[in-house]
Amino acid sequence: MSAEWALEVFDKAPYITVSMTGADGVPYGLPLSLVRTDERTFWFHCATEGKKLDVLKENPRVFLSAVTKCRPLRGPKDGSFTLEFQSATGFGTAEIVEAEETKKEALRAICERFLPERMEGFEEAVTRSLHRTTVVRITLSEPPVGKRKQYDANGYEMKYGRVDTSCTDAK
Repeated sequence: MSAEWALEVFDKAPYITVSMTGADGVPYGLPLSLVRTDERTFWFHCATEGKKLDVLKENPRVFLSAVTKCRPLRGPKDGSFTLEFQSATGFGTAEIVEAEETKKEALRAICERFLPERMEGFEEAVTRSLHRTTVVRITLSEPPVGKRKQYDANGYEMKYGRVDTSCTDAK
């Protein structure tokens, strides 16, 4: 699937798993609530200390993955057990944001994605907690990749982008 389609999957996913590797070579991954502000930039926030920040400071390279519209089923044609899904992956680099204005912009984007109906309290909350909040920017180093397994109404697998290429209702 196209990079644009993969970005749409990322946008619809309730969380995105961010995988990283520590200096000791041990993998570490966490499902996080990310927001995307353009075709290459994702943001998340966290406390000012913790394992993920320690790992990212050692090695800022990350891998993002998300799955939506996941549904186990019996194959409509042959009765096999399978799973319909839409997924997206991407490689990037994480960077801890220091500039206060950039942090506020990122936090606004996060809040607008996950709690748009409560934005009236945003300014007060940011004023109260910005000093104890870390914001991380992830910049994709290449276009993301999207994959899916999906069947049409006649039970044929829609391969190679056949028929419906959107990921509407991806949740």
